[in-house]
Amino acid sequence: MTNRKTFSEIRSDVLSRYPSGQTPAGVSVDDIVQLRMQNTYDTHLDIARDMAGVMRADMAAYDADPAKFTQSLGCWSGFHAQQMIKAVKRMRGTAKGTYVYLSGWMVAGLRNRWGHLPDQSMHEKTAVADLIQEIYVSLRQADEVALNDLFRELKKAGSDDERAKVIARIDGFESHVVPIIADIDAGFGNEHATYLLAKELIKAGACALQIENQVSDAKQCGHQDGKVTVPREDFIEKLRACRLAFEELGVDDGVIVARTDSLGAGLTQKVPVSQQPGDLASQYIKWLKTEQITEANPIREGELAIFQGGEFVRPMRLPNGLFPFQENTGKQRVIEDCIASLTQGGADLLWIETDTPNVDEIASMVNEIRKEVPNAKLTYNNSPSFNWTLNLRKQVRAQWLAEGRIAAGDYPDDTALMKADYDDTDLGHEADARLQRFQTDISARAGVFHNLITLPTFHLTAKSVDELSRGYFGEEKMLAYVKTVQREEIRRGISAVKHQHEVGSDLGDSFKEMVAGERALKAGGHANTMNQFAAE
Repeated sequence: MTNRKTFSEIRSDVLSRYPSGQTPAGVSVDDIVQLRMQNTYDTHLDIARDMAGVMRADMAAYDADPAKFTQSLGCWSGFHAQQMIKAVKRMRGTAKGTYVYLSGWMVAGLRNRWGHLPDQSMHEKTAVADLIQEIYVSLRQADEVALNDLFRELKKAGSDDERAKVIARIDGFESHVVPIIADIDAGFGNEHATYLLAKELIKAGACALQIENQVSDAKQCGHQDGKVTVPREDFIEKLRACRLAFEELGVDDGVIVARTDSLGAGLTQKVPVSQQPGDLASQYIKWLKTEQITEANPIREGELAIFQGGEFVRPMRLPNGLFPFQENTGKQRVIEDCIASLTQGGADLLWIETDTPNVDEIASMVNEIRKEVPNAKLTYNNSPSFNWTLNLRKQVRAQWLAEGRIAAGDYPDDTALMKADYDDTDLGHEADARLQRFQTDISARAGVFHNLITLPTFHLTAKSVDELSRGYFGEEKMLAYVKTVQREEIRRGISAVKHQHEVGSDLGDSFKEMVAGERALKAGGHANTMNQFAAE
């Protein structure tokens, strides 16, 4: 947390009220200091304000050096988010540059009362705000548990030098709280509905909102067919709705991620009204699929015509009333979407939903956008909807064929290339090397400030439970649990192996001691089986 007071400053503040070192109720000053320091944030709106500043600083750092991109994993529970941040802190010593992504897909699939449903805005509006709230409760509890451990060390410290070292660690403690980028889908309704929902997400702690340019009541997952986009004026109004929500709540640095699905969206619901040549409506309409009106193909009762290129033409219309765009215009529409979102909608970051992970394709669009907006930056979905192995191997194969390094018969050009037979080949190794540096490459060459994976914890949970179940209900029985879970937790230093401590049993003991002293009935005595595990 920025501008957090030090141990000495807080203790001095409390002592100014209670010079004796105790309150009239018998509570010690040191206990008050501990509780105040453990409460790293007063409200989740304070989190939104603070984390918006963190994101803005990270964006400025990326502008100066594209190697300083940020990352997140999509998390569908507070515990997933907590364990992700703990893992990063164990590995790096800091969680700086790490965010949490909150996926609408996973809320629909895993966090709604109506069952496991597709990503079509079929979950309750409140479910997203509830999950943001839950994630920050979990991250703040991780702060409480970690700081409580430090204060327990402080109480055991014998000398002034030992106390000073522990106090320095308390003052240098880095919160587990990090920015959340929250998926608000297409706004769950009109611009006013978008504004109302945006406020709830921000009050829950979100400093960044991601919104897409699909029709709200026809929304599809970005990696499915049947996507319908809205005119750019409509989308800009929703971007403004999000901005007003940030402004109203005093989150001046709130971040808006404008997502375009136009690369894969071939339909629109509206033909917007153009007021003058070259405006947003005319730029949108020009891509409609039309046919000439002739004597042999006359305009009929109830049909529409638009004046385009000096003549009246009929926009093609499907039986459901939707209008198709011309084929192979998605890239041009994406570029225009992004420029409009940045220059007229006040968006801060872009999201271009693609159908394959191809650095060159994304870079080619970003280069065009940057001709108009030089500092344009992206959030990119390293999606599990891509078959990464097959895609990257095909890319390597195509390049090596063009360079004459291999012959067409050396490697197959279909799904057979996915086989494990090719894992230990030159092509397999090269594809894996490109996978390893994919985020670095896309950040350096395609303006990607933030790399995320939308659904990793969905797939990880499925895989991990399958792995454990196959062994436990199969031949290995308890060995399966110990080998695949507990032994690895211990050896990697994963704090959750001490599950009672992880959920705050020591935190509870400390509080009982504060209010009951020697009368406290504590859980952490010699009979606690968590004592079988070595200290972290």
